[in-house]
Amino acid sequence: MRSISLLILIFLCYSSTSYKPSKPNIVLLMAEDISIDLETYGLKGLQTPNLNWMANNGSKFNRFYGTNPICSPNRSALMIGVHQVKMNTHQHRSNRKYILPNGIKPFTYWLRKNGYTTHIGLDPKILGSRAYGEGKFDTNFKNSKFGEWDGKNNFGLFDTAENISKESQEPFFAQITLNATHRGRWWSSVRNESNDPVNVDSIELPPYMYDHKLIRLDWAKYLDQVEFVDQQVGKFFEYLKEEDLDQNTIVIFIGDNGRCNVRGKGYLFEPGINIPLLIYNPFNKKNKVINDLVTVTDLTATILDYAGIDKPEYMTGNSFLKDDFNREYVYAARDQWDEIMDKSRAIVTKKWKYIRNYKPEIPYDAGQAYLEFYRPAVHIMRTAKTKNLLTNAQLHFFKESKDLEELYDLENDPHEIKNLALNPSFQNVMNKFRIEMEGYNERYRPMSDEYEPIIAESVVIFEWVKKNRPEEYKRMQEGYEIGFSKSKDEYYKNN
Repeated sequence: MRSISLLILIFLCYSSTSYKPSKPNIVLLMAEDISIDLETYGLKGLQTPNLNWMANNGSKFNRFYGTNPICSPNRSALMIGVHQVKMNTHQHRSNRKYILPNGIKPFTYWLRKNGYTTHIGLDPKILGSRAYGEGKFDTNFKNSKFGEWDGKNNFGLFDTAENISKESQEPFFAQITLNATHRGRWWSSVRNESNDPVNVDSIELPPYMYDHKLIRLDWAKYLDQVEFVDQQVGKFFEYLKEEDLDQNTIVIFIGDNGRCNVRGKGYLFEPGINIPLLIYNPFNKKNKVINDLVTVTDLTATILDYAGIDKPEYMTGNSFLKDDFNREYVYAARDQWDEIMDKSRAIVTKKWKYIRNYKPEIPYDAGQAYLEFYRPAVHIMRTAKTKNLLTNAQLHFFKESKDLEELYDLENDPHEIKNLALNPSFQNVMNKFRIEMEGYNERYRPMSDEYEPIIAESVVIFEWVKKNRPEEYKRMQEGYEIGFSKSKDEYYKNN
């Protein structure tokens, strides 16, 4: 997996920019649960040659943010182009029968109206996938995968699940999920089958992670999945060449939310919301490194802009292709995730991050059932805490409650270790952010109060494991990942 891929090099040698259609094809590759943990972003311990190539021959965005650190709210914001709080799609896996307000439509509607065929997924054999999810879309409003959209009786998002190919009707848009980086039973097999698995001694853990052999192994497994995704990207570009689509297809690579680990997925810290964005445009191969603040709703507007479509007025994002694009703030939100009914808001600028925790009594380590299965580091660090082995930076995640307010200087404290909210020297900064927060909360007030959550099965399964599989539960507490899918299968087999 570490050897430099020839797939991209072959693609580069044979691609040409001589032909430019009036409307380009557009492909969105969405990797799950991945922070900016790529070689091109400076992370040590792994090699991602294909994504490096994308960055070196296209645009790399250093400050691309999700508006929520959890998949379905963030995907909802992307699909509609409206911040999930304003659209009432902010509670994870809820409101699946909620009909969008009149006139508001998914961006695929506008693509289809303007001549695009919209595809979802790609045959896993093409990408060497061993998991599920290539056709995942996971949004919190009434929809169906296929069919027309009128917002009243028909709620289809895509036209087809057929592979894009030289036979496809052009122009087309395709959304393809790369899910290897999502926690799952395949993590060990991907590592075991790698020709060069990530060396546990070559990685650098962030300061808020306790240095333990099992935490290092878990981190290395995650990076193995990142390298696997990189290989899939290389195979995808090779496929484009084989199908004669390489000259007229814009390829966008993003994460759907941050890595599934401490301070990552589910939290408003940088590893939870700062996600990768790389764009390869065959009509403009100039290498660009962009430090502007950009959000997923801006990407929605930009996809329409690539297609030559004006942004609908209701969208809260703006195309970053426009000369006047200038985002001063990112407004991000954390709300319900399974059984944890949390509420936090964040404002990010180029220098600062301000977090307001509206339910500080809910700790960061809230004992969420699903995460008990998928966060070995949490179990190990809980034990280390009882032995007074954690540093202050590591203890922060395990406090009995959250701070009401948090302020971090991202320029000087990129790991968000030192909370400046109570420092008298920064009260002018705090007062400014308090005013901005009230303004955002008012402007993005939900357009509906409809609320219909889906009960998380993980709660029942976790309690069943504790009661009926005590040895497995003990291994979990020791930092071994026993597998949610395996436990789920056993639960339903016995109940």
